[in-house]
Amino acid sequence: MEAGKKIRILGIDPGLATMGYGVVDLCASKLKMVDFGAVYTDASLQLPERLNMIFEGVTQLIECFNPDTIAIEELFFNKNVKTALTVGHARGVAIAAAYRKNKELFEYTPLQIKQSVVGYGRAEKEQVQMMVKTILSLNCIPKPDDAADALAVSICHAHSFKFKAEFKIV
Repeated sequence: MEAGKKIRILGIDPGLATMGYGVVDLCASKLKMVDFGAVYTDASLQLPERLNMIFEGVTQLIECFNPDTIAIEELFFNKNVKTALTVGHARGVAIAAAYRKNKELFEYTPLQIKQSVVGYGRAEKEQVQMMVKTILSLNCIPKPDDAADALAVSICHAHSFKFKAEFKIV
């Protein structure tokens, strides 16, 4: 990374009901939180409509924040196969939205994210949230939890920037 160059990172925590996002700027190895939140879909809607809402929501985030790079959490094995499949669909449309906007896309496992943010790959959710708050010098833990998780994905990518080619998917 060139000295003084700012890199904007959009982190995504995939989910069907709630897809968290977190935007951070990396400049001279310092991180600054830009925004965070979530794209929500209503469980009463049909799956294709929910997936379209996520696609449109991620597209709008990319247009609004114009990130240089996007990092997304990989799925981990889920005992509930139906949940894993629907989250996989949501993750897929987020990847498609990034690809459509010609953005670099990287992925990290939950273990890699926790290791990067907390220093321990089996850290509890609360530990990750506290470290996100601390690393980004926030007054409180970001809500919803999915947004805090998405900020953790952004932080992980920033910490991995020198090795980013290892994690690139697009």
